[in-house]
Amino acid sequence: MHLTRGIHNMRISADKSRRGCVLTIGNFDGVHLGHQQVILALVAKAKKLNCEAAVLVFEPQPQELFAPDTAPARLCRLRDKYVLLKNLGIDRLICINFNKKFASLSAETFIEELLVKRLAIKHLIVGDDFHFGKNRQGNFAMLKAAGEKFNFSVTDTASHKLAGCRVSSTAIRKSLEQDDLDAAQAMLGRPYSIIGKVFHGDKRGREMGFPTANVRLKRRVSPVSGVYAVQVNSQFGQHYGVANIGSRPTIAGIRQQLEVHIFDFDDDLYGEVIEVVMLKKLRSEQKFNSLAELTEQIARDTAQARTFVQGIA
Repeated sequence: MHLTRGIHNMRISADKSRRGCVLTIGNFDGVHLGHQQVILALVAKAKKLNCEAAVLVFEPQPQELFAPDTAPARLCRLRDKYVLLKNLGIDRLICINFNKKFASLSAETFIEELLVKRLAIKHLIVGDDFHFGKNRQGNFAMLKAAGEKFNFSVTDTASHKLAGCRVSSTAIRKSLEQDDLDAAQAMLGRPYSIIGKVFHGDKRGREMGFPTANVRLKRRVSPVSGVYAVQVNSQFGQHYGVANIGSRPTIAGIRQQLEVHIFDFDDDLYGEVIEVVMLKKLRSEQKFNSLAELTEQIARDTAQARTFVQGIA
């Protein structure tokens, strides 16, 4: 799958036998089962029309630009979306830098310059509540009218139903916030996990006898927090451990990060990308009066996590 970054790199396929694209636009946060239904329909339509199956996303997501303090926690980052969409058969992921300049484009310019001239769009799949362009003036009806004018078709993304409920990123975040990992997994189609690169921390965990692999959450506010029994997937295989997600209040931490103590593991993970799968929440994050109290609690957390994973391993 090809990753296209920026408007200036948006071009129709060089393969003349596959001119143009079938496109969908959105955040696709989590690439959950509802998204997957849309993607499968997109890929099937692209094969029928013999053109590229493309997904257009924005970085940062629009709410993160317009309302950064209240923007929802992300379920996944761009890197994760890339892998998930590639596995579903997408040919091209287009990532546009969503800034004030882009947000000021008129709806007409968005359609004519980007969709028609640059992408030679043949079919578009979007939600009927999709808005775009300056002051959100563009809508589904405008896209339908433009399709008739520029010879591309437009269809709506029908909501995917699961046990009578609409699958959405918002519903998944709510389930994670309520510690309902099973409900989140049912809507995602996979266990919830965090993927990131291991960096050098302050070695405080090692000093307490529990060395950790540390992953920064960067701009993302995590939809989960607390202490979890986890599965860790890396180049060294599958292992289990105990993880803390939060700001580490006992040692006056500020930035949210993920720290995972991997059981019976001593290989070097620095600089490596790991996936940490949340299996069971053990407790919420809390502040202790001393490092000694924290160390004692980590020992209890570790023992509880070991007991849990022994039951599923």
